[in-house]
Formats: sequence, C-alpha cells, structure tokens
Amino acid sequence: MSSDNTASRILAAAHALFDAEGADAVTMRRVAAEIGLSAMAIYRHFPSREALLERLSNDSFEEAARHWASHARQRDPRRRLLAMLGSYLDYALLHPHLFDHAFGLPRDGARRFPEDFRARRSPTLNLIADAIVEGIAKGQLRKVDEWDLAMDVWAHAHGLIVLYRAGRFSYDEKRFRTFYLASIGRLIDAVAN
Repeated sequence: MSSDNTASRILAAAHALFDAEGADAVTMRRVAAEIGLSAMAIYRHFPSREALLERLSNDSFEEAARHWASHARQRDPRRRLLAMLGSYLDYALLHPHLFDHAFGLPRDGARRFPEDFRARRSPTLNLIADAIVEGIAKGQLRKVDEWDLAMDVWAHAHGLIVLYRAGRFSYDEKRFRTFYLASIGRLIDAVAN
C-alpha cells in the first residue's frame, strides 16, 4: 500500500470522526483502529495529533474554497457573493465540528487579518475580495478597500451562523437561510453605487 494511500485513509477516518463527534474524538489510537493500523503507524504520516488536526482544518478551508470557486461563473458580483456565503452556511450546518475548528477556534498558524489576507493567503477570503474588486470595477459597488469589506461581509456571515447555531434565532433552517441571505444582501447593498 502506498504512503499516499495510507495518508488518505488516515485523513478520511480522522475526518469522519471529527465530523461526527468533534476534535476530541480524533485520537491517534482511534483513527488507527478505524483503518486497521497501529497507532504508531500514523506517526509516519503525521508527526502529531495537532498536525493531523491542522491538516483537517486546512482541508476544510480548501473544500470551502472549492465550493465557493464553483460560483465563479456567476457574472454578477453581488449574486456571486451571496452564492459563496450561502455555501459557507451549507458547510457550517453540514460539518459543524470542522467548521468550528477551522473558522472559530484559536489555533497555531491560523491566518490573521490584515497581513495574511492582504498577502492572499486565504483560499476563501481571496474569492470574496476578488468579487468585491470586480463589483467596484463594474461600478456596482462604491470604491472601498476590498479586504476591509471582505472581512466585514465574512464576519457578518460568520456571526449570524454562530448566533443561529447557539439557538439565538427561533427560525427553522429554511427561514434562517432566507434571513441570512437577505441580511448579507443588505450589507452588500449598503456599499452599492
């Protein structure tokens, strides 16, 4: 069995455990048991549990970015922003433990605003900023700093999701989704030309 295949199996098992039960469920022993390896064998591929969790978080960002990028065909920057942030909500509701770890918990090496984002180190926020730049170029949005507005929009979306998941809305998921997208739309419209 190739090293890449083993690493993929480890990641798949760790992802499934994380998705179902959260970070505490991802132990080297438990992951190894899931795929029939010794716990020590995992260390050949991931030097520590923290490295494995970091990889899961990075993969979460990449997966989110792939979903967001799938909306790139949307010519209208406003609609593209709404579609990407709709995908963000989908991810948060479908993978709550991974979402929390990737987007809501302190961790070493996490990207920091503004320097990491302005250096285009975020596979997700890059797409938001690019849509904003296009909206400005097309005259649909006022001339603003694209990174500041990207962070405004993302923080707004993230905050709504956190409040919803904390039970601060009486809405069911469908009603919340409608409110969420309308709320983001209002924020974007506030900087429209």
